[in-house]
Amino acid sequence: MLSTVKRWFTRAAANDAPALSPELWAKVEARLPFLAFLPPEALTRLKELAAGFLAEKEFYGARGLELNDEIMLAIAAQACLPILNKGLGAYRGWVGVVVYPGDFVAPRKVMDEAGVVHEYDDVLLGEARADGPVLVAWFDDEAPAGVNAVIHEFAHKLDMGNNAGHADGFPALPRGMSRRKWTETFTTAYERLCRLDDAGIETVLDPYAAEHPAEFFAVASEAFFEMPVSLRAGFPDVYAQLAAFYGVDPAVGEERVTGISSLSLARMSR
Repeated sequence: MLSTVKRWFTRAAANDAPALSPELWAKVEARLPFLAFLPPEALTRLKELAAGFLAEKEFYGARGLELNDEIMLAIAAQACLPILNKGLGAYRGWVGVVVYPGDFVAPRKVMDEAGVVHEYDDVLLGEARADGPVLVAWFDDEAPAGVNAVIHEFAHKLDMGNNAGHADGFPALPRGMSRRKWTETFTTAYERLCRLDDAGIETVLDPYAAEHPAEFFAVASEAFFEMPVSLRAGFPDVYAQLAAFYGVDPAVGEERVTGISSLSLARMSR
């Protein structure tokens, strides 16, 4: 069951973005330490986008989850990371964000090549629907490093904005980026990851990235924002493409904040 829709009511007028109190934003930054990897101008832009997101979207709590301002702002901030240089227009055409208290089950029906229909339950941390809402799991405790259901699903939303109309790992690129270069980079990296996964060799990316090129893009996007130095060390060409696509270079910020560099990671892995 879904609870009544909850909007952000602190905006001064119907068309104004809500005001974000410094205290509330500080709580969100403490919960999401990777936000510190952004340069000051990008962090300011993120706050503005998050405020606009809260003004435009409707939040629903599923399975009795009581939504509060901190939960909604934390989700909005993460949802807006992929659109730092694209704007809220990238999320036009839908309004709903459904938040579950932990993972949830979605019933599936799949027809095989022989025409036999198989039914099963799929346990999910999130789901982005091309024609509707985004579903995400919320955990009071921190998720493992590099695992971010919100960034993952909103990366899928961007991916669905291409001409194909569905997530395929090849989103619409900003002007100046080469579709050919993107395709070559991501195809090569995806095939490499699949080989490593088949061999049981771990990488910086969650093995779920090997499921499909769309999942590779979404998982790589999680790592790009949460553990950028590690992604840059493990998949430098993918990192470079994502930096151009998202218009930010968080690895520089992680090096500044933590002192960890790609070189030091390489030395530690020897």
